[in-house]
Amino acid sequence: MLKDLFLKEVQERGKYDSIQEADRAARVVLALLGAHLVGGERAELAARLPETYSLILLNPLQAAEPLPPDRFVRATAAWIEGATDETAQWDIGAVLSTASDAAGGELTHRILMQLPPGYDLLFGRPTSV
Repeated sequence: MLKDLFLKEVQERGKYDSIQEADRAARVVLALLGAHLVGGERAELAARLPETYSLILLNPLQAAEPLPPDRFVRATAAWIEGATDETAQWDIGAVLSTASDAAGGELTHRILMQLPPGYDLLFGRPTSV
């Protein structure tokens, strides 16, 4: 996926006023996500993202363990100046749903299997119980 198309999609979904806001959200969310994914799934997702974001996904800070979804939201809010948990959740949804569309259903499913329960909602792909 081309960077311009990816950012345009994030901008639309996040209802951002500028591409710069979409880029900021994408960088933070993908860096945090990259810290929670391992192995082939992280590499496969990176291959389906624009190069700028795939490098961010592949070179994250390392996390000791995956954060539960609510802590992922709080961590995102902490990294985005002026963000609240509510705006961070909006940012996460815009970025992860766009990344999920780029990844496709099968890869998204494998990614969600690595993460704690509840991430399906952050990816905009709620699963039935």
